[in-house]
Formats: sequence, structure tokens, C-alpha cells
Amino acid sequence: MREQPEQQAPPVQRLRVRYAKRGRLRFTSHRDFSRAFERAIVRARVPMAYSSGFNPHPRISYAGASPTGAASEAEYLEIGLSQERDPAEVLAALDEALPPGLDVLEAAVSPGGSLADLLEASVWRTRVPDLTPEVAQGAVRAFLQAEEVLVERMTKKGLRTFDCRAAVVSLAASPSAPASVAGSPAASEECAILEMVLRHGTPSVRPDDVLAGLRSISGLGAVAAPFHERLAQGPLHPETGTVGDPLALNRDTA
Repeated sequence: MREQPEQQAPPVQRLRVRYAKRGRLRFTSHRDFSRAFERAIVRARVPMAYSSGFNPHPRISYAGASPTGAASEAEYLEIGLSQERDPAEVLAALDEALPPGLDVLEAAVSPGGSLADLLEASVWRTRVPDLTPEVAQGAVRAFLQAEEVLVERMTKKGLRTFDCRAAVVSLAASPSAPASVAGSPAASEECAILEMVLRHGTPSVRPDDVLAGLRSISGLGAVAAPFHERLAQGPLHPETGTVGDPLALNRDTA
């Protein structure tokens, strides 16, 4: 009979981490990032707690990862430590160990509960080259007036049809503004800016789905490759439709 593995001690501290995917590193897949992060933990000598079983893994919980190719200023994960550490020191060590473009922005002690449950919605900015703001605004008005906008997406289970309108809390179009992330289209190019708040759900509605919905409901033609950037994700305020900071509770209880 195979001998049972040694049981690992539970974490003595949990830290919640906000990180960014910028520039060309936005094309890093979630699996690629997880491998890079685990290597960074070793280089940074973070005292990680490990899971029990025959193949122990560092206690890392990822939440609300952005699609491959989208830039983000608001990616989150939680790590379990075997020793207490100053969150600021862990932040600095991890950021130094990761490549530029995968940047650790904030770390805070977890107050408990589920981090994933706090990530109810995301704020996105999408640059759409070769689309004038006037045309984009007309498409947005038609989209918001619709009760349902069906789009299709290829999933692991095949082609799926779903309503993307229900997830859109707010959507607006405006002229181009200065680019905030390296690798985005130049501010001088003619393009429309779509700013949207998307409620998380199943399936998760992405900015590309909203663009597909705009094309289907307004007759827009094909557009050049858009640039998607997540600006924030967190709890959704039901009255204002704004997205809060999921680490605010950590700071309030620190």
C-alpha cells in the first residue's frame, strides 16, 4: 500500500496581490503567467505554504484573469505564506523577480473570505482604429436600446450563442485619448474609444463580445484589431454602476 504523504501546515498569512500585464506581455496566457509567477516566487525567496498530497503545490489562488492579448492594470491573486512577511517587502521582491510588463502593483494582508467573490465587474477601455467616434456613438445607442444582443463565440465545448447585452452595465464611445499603456495604438491615429463596465457571469462577456454585438446590431463592418485594456475590477455598486477596489477592505482593517 502506498504510504500517505506528509500533511502540510496551513498558511499562517495570506496576501492579496494586484498586478498588471503591459505592453507585449499582454500576450502572456494565464498558464504562461502562472509559470512565470511560480519561478518569481522562488527567486524572491517568498516563504510559501504548500498544499498536501503526493504533488504539493504552492498555495496560489488566481481570480478573474484577463483574456490573452488584453492589457490590464487590475489582475488579482492570493498567496498563502508559511511565515509572516511585510506585504511591501513581498511586493518589491516579486516585482523585481518578474520581467518588465508583468508588474506587481499592490500587496495587502487578506482579511479572509473569497477574493473571487469580490470581483463582480470590470472596467474596460477599448481602442478601435479606423472607427470614427460618430459612427461608434450611433452603434452604442442602438446597442443600449436593445433588450437582447446575441453573439457567438467558439468555446471548448463548441460554438456557443449567448446574450452579451445583459452583462453591459454601461457603455460609451468617445474620440481617441492619449494611450496609457505601451503597445497601444498611437493617440494620433483616428479611432474611437469605447469605455464599458461589464458584469462578470457565466459565460464571461468580454470586450470582443461587445464589439461583435455592436457590429451585429448596427451593421458595422469589420474593424482593425482593437486594443483592450482592463482598468479595474472589483465589487459592483448596484446604484451607481461603478466598480470598487477589492483591496479597500484590506487597507481599512490593516
